[in-house]
Amino acid sequence: QVQLVESGGGLVQPGGSLRLSCAGSGITLRHYTIGWFRQAPGKEREDLSCISNSGRGTYYVDSVEGRFTISRDNAKNTVYLQMNSLKPEDTAVYYCAASGAQAMRVIPSYEYDYWGQGTQVTVSS
Repeated sequence: QVQLVESGGGLVQPGGSLRLSCAGSGITLRHYTIGWFRQAPGKEREDLSCISNSGRGTYYVDSVEGRFTISRDNAKNTVYLQMNSLKPEDTAVYYCAASGAQAMRVIPSYEYDYWGQGTQVTVSS
């Protein structure tokens, strides 16, 4: 059974940092492009970033470029999202997903085959 499990969410003050993890079970993540998404209450799901299966290609949307960093440790079958300079508008449930598509840019959600259950990130003072 394929599972993606996100962790690392929580409550953080504005300007703070969090590192999210996406661990694969029943799936070898190095064969996939991995993406991070978020969904805030009342809003549509937003693509944030993705990383190629090799890790050499990383892509971001403008809203997180320069603040978020995606990385992967294929030996640990885990992908990370380091989030710095967090803002209240970053509050959302964050999801990771795996796609068989080759990443040459941020790829849309419909190209992803497997999804995690999400982890809540709340940025508030």
